[in-house]
Amino acid sequence: MEEYLIPYGPAEAEYVEKRSRFIGQIWRSDSEAEARAHIEEARKRHYDARHNCWCYLIREGGVLRYSDDGEPQGTAGQPMLNVFQREGVWNVCCVVTRYFGGILLGAGGLTRAYGGTAKLALNAAGVSRMRLWASVAVPCTYALYDRMKLLIESSGGVIVDTDYGADILMTVQLPAEERKAFLGKVTELSAGTLEPLLLEEVFQPGPREEAR
Repeated sequence: MEEYLIPYGPAEAEYVEKRSRFIGQIWRSDSEAEARAHIEEARKRHYDARHNCWCYLIREGGVLRYSDDGEPQGTAGQPMLNVFQREGVWNVCCVVTRYFGGILLGAGGLTRAYGGTAKLALNAAGVSRMRLWASVAVPCTYALYDRMKLLIESSGGVIVDTDYGADILMTVQLPAEERKAFLGKVTELSAGTLEPLLLEEVFQPGPREEAR
């Protein structure tokens, strides 16, 4: 399965240009129905705004949709859509609300404001990588704990749970293709005394990453 990026979570960001206030909201949306529901939610929340421009990109079916919502054609929805296309982010819905400040921005100013606000919202949300992840139970002694954490990090993994008892048992999420190499490194680190156990492999979101 091919990996791709999605928003890590919902987020909001704000941008002001010549007294016009732009509010960007972003959500993960796995279907057009979900995206449309978020758009309607934003419209109701900002019912008094001049414009609620939006876009969404759904990976299944390669669906791309956008609206300028009364702004000059090509100055709002398309620049917002372009942000997510450049970043390679899918299953995303974004609404940028504009409260008009009384000063016209021109086509270039609007394009920069709408695209820039969408990018600020994406930066606030962060991204997550959809890929095949291996969930591994990793036993560890207290003496090796710090070195094991460094090994997990260097293998692209993240610790999702830790149980402290006579020894330590960590549940670790690793990129599936790193699992065999990781097992070998654990064997080397522990001189063969520790044996991680594969729990499952699942195509799912990974930890939060910063948007580019």
